[in-house]
Amino acid sequence: MQNFKLNEQDILTNQNWTFPTNVAYGPGRLKEIGKICNNEKIENPLIVTDSGSTKLPFIKNLQEYLASSNVKSNLFYDISPNPREDEVSAGCKRYKDGNHDAIIAIGGGSAMDGGKLICLTANNDVPLRDFEFELTPPIISKDNPFPKIITIPTTAGTGAETEITGMVTYLKEGMKFCMWHPDVRPTLALLDPELTLGLPSNLTAWTGADAMIHAIEGYCVPGFHPLCDGSALESLSLISKSLYQAVEEPNNIVARGAMHVGSCLGGIAFLKGLGLVHAISHMVGAEYNTHHGLTNAIILPVVMRYNLPDMKEKVQRMSEAMQFKDHSVDAFINNLEKILDRIKIPKSLAEIGVPEDCAMRIAEKSMKDQAYATNPKKASLEEVHEMVLASIKKAR
Repeated sequence: MQNFKLNEQDILTNQNWTFPTNVAYGPGRLKEIGKICNNEKIENPLIVTDSGSTKLPFIKNLQEYLASSNVKSNLFYDISPNPREDEVSAGCKRYKDGNHDAIIAIGGGSAMDGGKLICLTANNDVPLRDFEFELTPPIISKDNPFPKIITIPTTAGTGAETEITGMVTYLKEGMKFCMWHPDVRPTLALLDPELTLGLPSNLTAWTGADAMIHAIEGYCVPGFHPLCDGSALESLSLISKSLYQAVEEPNNIVARGAMHVGSCLGGIAFLKGLGLVHAISHMVGAEYNTHHGLTNAIILPVVMRYNLPDMKEKVQRMSEAMQFKDHSVDAFINNLEKILDRIKIPKSLAEIGVPEDCAMRIAEKSMKDQAYATNPKKASLEEVHEMVLASIKKAR
């Protein structure tokens, strides 16, 4: 990794992109949020964030920037690391009670998923469950459209800022479900790498690994989608040049910027789908409320050993993008493990509180996850159980 340097001038210069939605990138661009709302005729947005972000400076700054442009706002922060259906209902009530006209979702993936999930039912009486990914999307009247949503990621990991999907945990089933509608794509994704400067090294590592895994799993999904595949390879290139620096030099704005863009591209890459890393991780997170990126990172080597032996061409292209010297399958997996070691990812799910006796239950639930369906290699229940058990006991 890191044989080639980043282009610092490019990364420090403001950029505006329009794929797959409007993207405003650049250090310090949070200051533009008031003007952006004025241009979008947003007068009273509900700010949706996670409970851990409420006292961080970017929330106060966001509200001040809005107020300076005569934009009212209110704050909803009852969102867990793995958003729950009851929290979404509470957010919808807050939206309606406050007569809000848009949502600004700011924070990590949970905040952005929470914001999108609230959007799904804030202006209608359709049950949230009707938006499940496997179902035909409900028809929403153009006379009563979804609220506009602006997404502002403060971590470089989830890639949720351009997506039309959101993950929600249903406590009764102890499962995560993917909800979506094609008309809930964010109006704007605002990527300001300055917002990630205060992120602790462990969260930088966990979210950074998550971004890398999105690109890897998205690229490995079968099917011809050169836009997603190109995004995946460029994501891996940027991450390979910036992940270590972002973790080890937390105030390095160039590394933070490259990770922010790499994360966004990873999110675009998995428009094709994901794989067993995410299928298993979703269900572990639903039961044990573990950090999603950290859970993914632990599981990654186990699933790669299962998926990659028959994918030599794709492995070579990923390996080249990440500037590894040996492009064999074994070397690629070994290099991924070295990355996980250096950024101090635990070697088993047991280390983060996941017990062995859940393995079969997690395996059965994982096979119902949307990401299981797009894994490049069809796995039996026995094989998924073996992967879950290996992840719990010793993933690498």
